[in-house]
Amino acid sequence: MLGFLTRRRPSLVPPPGAEVAPPAEAYHLRKVLTDEFLNDSGIEIGALHHPLAVPAGALVRYVDRLDVAGLRREFPELAAYPLTPVDVIDDGETLRTIPDESQDFIIANHFLEHCQNPLGTLERLVQVLRPGGILYLAVPDKRGTFDRDRPVTRFRHLVRDYECGPAGSYEGHVREYAELVDRLSGIALEQRIQSLIARDYRIHFHVWTHDAFGATLRRAVRRLRLPIESRAAVFNRKLSESIHVWQR
Repeated sequence: MLGFLTRRRPSLVPPPGAEVAPPAEAYHLRKVLTDEFLNDSGIEIGALHHPLAVPAGALVRYVDRLDVAGLRREFPELAAYPLTPVDVIDDGETLRTIPDESQDFIIANHFLEHCQNPLGTLERLVQVLRPGGILYLAVPDKRGTFDRDRPVTRFRHLVRDYECGPAGSYEGHVREYAELVDRLSGIALEQRIQSLIARDYRIHFHVWTHDAFGATLRRAVRRLRLPIESRAAVFNRKLSESIHVWQR
């Protein structure tokens, strides 16, 4: 099992929506993991303009909740970038159109932080995997992103969203995002909150550090009795992301 834990150096964080191309070597750890674990056929959820590179011979179908035209309307800030063609229109949190035990791998690369019910999403992703299948998960480490001032999501909060539904915490997430990421207050804050809600904009509802996300996954596996085992846990400092590979 890989387990690289690297100390981050302080870095400047671009404002929300800014695109800064990382150097090619930043993707080396991703390649090591995908070359090792991904083969046959599977799906990637929410690839947008950054589909995960997979080994030659691996067949990927791309899942998103909107077609490309809809995604263009949803994310006008990505107008300058090509978007990944969408093969399956579905809600990545529930995957209602994907049969159980049908996928050799699932890529959820910078997806889980956008989910309102991460525990329910994890449960469904595991159901869709074939026995022996691979779940590739990556989330931003908040310390190197625009989420740096937001509190880490507590596990008890995730349990509440799983057991009671996420509707009760939805506006609180949006308010926190508008206050601590957009740095708004007063009337501008309230207007921003209403705008995000009206657009159903998929903010980062939940945020973690590398260690916190790893602990969350381990607790989720125990609580939900998920039939998966950890194969790798890597902190990719250059992209400020926490990558975890699990196998059913």
